Amino acid sequence: MNRLSKATLLMLVLALLFLLGPFVVIFVAGFSADETLRFPPQGYSLRWLAHVFTVEAFQRSLLTSLVVAFGSTLLALALGVPVAYALSRARLPGAEAVRLVLTLPLIVPGIIVGLALLNHGVLALNLPVTLSLLIGHTTLLIPYAVRVVSSSLANLRLDIDDAAVTLGATRLQAFFQVVLPNIRGGVAAAFVLAFITSFNQVPVSLFLTGPGVSTLPIEMMAYMETSYDPSIAALSTLLVLFTIALVAATEKLLGISKYV
Repeated sequence: MNRLSKATLLMLVLALLFLLGPFVVIFVAGFSADETLRFPPQGYSLRWLAHVFTVEAFQRSLLTSLVVAFGSTLLALALGVPVAYALSRARLPGAEAVRLVLTLPLIVPGIIVGLALLNHGVLALNLPVTLSLLIGHTTLLIPYAVRVVSSSLANLRLDIDDAAVTLGATRLQAFFQVVLPNIRGGVAAAFVLAFITSFNQVPVSLFLTGPGVSTLPIEMMAYMETSYDPSIAALSTLLVLFTIALVAATEKLLGISKYV
């Protein structure tokens, strides 16, 4: 039993090193005082963290990423929440087929999705770059919205809707005044998961960005092609800290971990 416990502990440590090791390397390199990206650094400084805020390309692409992530997340929730409600409350013909179709954006490689959207959206319809990014990201985020909200609805009694209708509410009123307040934790979890997924999206954004319009991850890749200073490590550190703070704050306020 003791040997098993030691072996389990060893596997846990190895798993944590495997998962967290790259983050530790990037985090340490972000505070480097060297001229080039290296690990371990020869000295430590806040120089490159400050430099990140002076790069105009990062500022411009950050704004684009925030707009696209926020907009596509809201669109995905606006489409996904009603779908999740219909699938969980109504016995729809072909419901399993609908669920399967909704998982396709998660199963199909992002490069294929991006190429398809480029050919049939940007090129065929001549859509603006920002609108193409919104549509592409929304397509990827709808499955997250449907699945997370569906798990929240599964924990809500089915007769709560009928009780509200019996007391005089319409189905629409019952949804907004009774159902939606009770699944706000699931909706918040779907929002956070979708927002982070959109903000960090690379394969689809790679095909849909255009001249003058680029998301932050794509701009970071382009920056590394010409520069190899620790700016990318510093920016990555800031993004990791932002993501952790966002998830921690949402978990503290709404307890999203039970939905994802």
